[in-house]
Amino acid sequence: MKKQFVLFLLCIGVAASAQVKTYFPPVNNWERKTPTSLGVDSNLIHDAVQYALTHETKYPKNLMLTQAMQFGKEPFSDPIGPMASRGPAAGVIVYKGYIIAAWGDLSAVEMVNSVTKSMLSTVVGLAVEKGLIRSIEDKVYPYLPPIEIVNTSVTTDQNPIAPTAFIYPFETEHNRKINWNHLLRQTSDWEGVLWGKPDWADRPSDKPEEWTTRKRFEPGTVYKYNDTRVNALALAATTVWRKPLPEVLREQVMQPIGASNTWAWTGYKNAWVVLDGKMIQSVSGGGHFGGGLFINAYDMARFGLLTLRNGNWNGKQIIPQDWIKKSQTPTSANTGYGFMNYFLNTDKKMYPSAPATAYAHIGNGTNAIYVDRENDIVAVIKWMDDKSIDGFLKLVLTALPK
Repeated sequence: MKKQFVLFLLCIGVAASAQVKTYFPPVNNWERKTPTSLGVDSNLIHDAVQYALTHETKYPKNLMLTQAMQFGKEPFSDPIGPMASRGPAAGVIVYKGYIIAAWGDLSAVEMVNSVTKSMLSTVVGLAVEKGLIRSIEDKVYPYLPPIEIVNTSVTTDQNPIAPTAFIYPFETEHNRKINWNHLLRQTSDWEGVLWGKPDWADRPSDKPEEWTTRKRFEPGTVYKYNDTRVNALALAATTVWRKPLPEVLREQVMQPIGASNTWAWTGYKNAWVVLDGKMIQSVSGGGHFGGGLFINAYDMARFGLLTLRNGNWNGKQIIPQDWIKKSQTPTSANTGYGFMNYFLNTDKKMYPSAPATAYAHIGNGTNAIYVDRENDIVAVIKWMDDKSIDGFLKLVLTALPK
């Protein structure tokens, strides 16, 4: 009788463990559950959705116009990559892997600006895993070949005092000090002109007389959000992989997690190089000058769920777990930033209502993938006023089981 009772308890334990198996959405399907079925307050989730709909960004849906309003005062700010108008606010809430709420058009393929940076840091991480980059503490310049641009006439647009078929983006005295880690954390202070965009023209200081003359900061000491420098990383990563980064992302990440085939990662019209006799576009790390990632909310949520699960998807390690950990590790230069574009909530200044361990992949718009391992939740938020996001998260997190 005693043995039968023990066997009975073991069977219950096996059944219980089977019931709590982590859910991963299969290809072309994502199971939806009502909030109530998972112990979540449906009224508060309803309020959160209404909040998202009523706190849409006030910037125009015409993103060319929005870009001009936000960055038009910057020198050389004209877009040189593709852009497209956006739709209304949209998003999805994923709890324990299941969709429990959604609003707007989740299938709309739209520009998500600097969410792209998390894709860029991911393909760099995969290059490290495969030994293409031995260590992120290595200097970048020894990894790069002379970079042949597709048309020498493009060179004049980029740097009229250096008419050559090759570019050497890491060959100044300062740039030779830069390692991969500096670029990933936006602490490189890389100097130069890339694809016609000078580093000093991106979010310039209020002292124009110092734009081209100031002393450079030692790499690793000062954080500065700068898309030209991000694009230098994208170019360096492209030469390491020796193939287009969107191809790497598709094969290594997006296909294994069941993402759709509708997303696109684009670059600038003049950002073409020749590698091994092939024309390859060096993609941009965001939409500041156009281009970057165009993707739907479902695929954004899949990527968010992948990072929530420490890079593991249904038993397969897609992104190295150590890379996910490093991505969430801040530096003294910016305690709220890990690898791009992991914005950290370490000091709870970003999202006071969320745990300090939460983070978000954020792009202008605001477009965000909120990731919260403590609460097993991912939320994709598209086209919400940035200052309103914490109010949205407060409603969502209050709705969860206590």
